[in-house]
Amino acid sequence: MSAANLVVFDHPLIQHKLGYIRDIATSHRPFRALLAQIAGLMVFEATRSLPTAEIDIQTPIERTRGRRLSASITLVPILRSGLCMTEGILEVMPEARVGHLGLARDEQTLEPVVYLRKLPRDLHAGPVLLVDPMLATGGSACQAATILREAGVRDLRMLCLVASPEGVARMGREHPEVRIYAAALDRGLNSRGFILPGLGDAGDRMYGTE
Repeated sequence: MSAANLVVFDHPLIQHKLGYIRDIATSHRPFRALLAQIAGLMVFEATRSLPTAEIDIQTPIERTRGRRLSASITLVPILRSGLCMTEGILEVMPEARVGHLGLARDEQTLEPVVYLRKLPRDLHAGPVLLVDPMLATGGSACQAATILREAGVRDLRMLCLVASPEGVARMGREHPEVRIYAAALDRGLNSRGFILPGLGDAGDRMYGTE
C-alpha cells in the first residue's frame, strides 16, 4: 500500500529490532527497551524538517555560526503504550515538552474513550509528535489528532511502530495533513481490531499485564 501521508522506515537497525519486538518470546523488559530504541532511531527522520535558527557561538578556538531549534517541540504519547517510545525520543531530544492523552478502546465498539488530557497550553508554539506504537483501527489516533487540532496544534506528526492499512486510510480521510512515520505497514486487522501479524497488545507486553 502506498499513501501520501505515510513514511515507512526500511533502515536495517530498525527492522532488526522490529523482528525481536514482534517475537512472542521477548519479555516485557527487553520489549520496553526495544520500543525506546526504535523510537529514538525513527525520530531522526520524523524531525528532519523542524524549524531552526542561526546563532552565534564562541568555540574554544574562535567565534562561528551554528543552528538551534527555533520552536518548542512537544511529545504527546497516547497512554499507556506510548510512554516507552516517548522515553526513547527524550534520550535524543531532551528539550522536548511532554503532554499526555489517555484513550482507552471500548472492546465492543472498538472506539476510543478519553479518560485523561494533560497538555501544555501553548501547543501552537511548535511542532507536536503524537506517539503510539500501534495504528490499528485509527480510532484513538484520529481522536487524539482532533483533540490536538482543537487545542491549536498546526504542525502535527505521528510516530508509530506498526500500522495497518485501515488505520492509515482512516487517518488519511480524517486528518490528511498529518504525516505518519512507521517502522512497518502490516497486512490488516482481525475481527477484534488487532493488527496482523502485528505484535499483540503493546501495553500488556510492555508491562507484563493481561
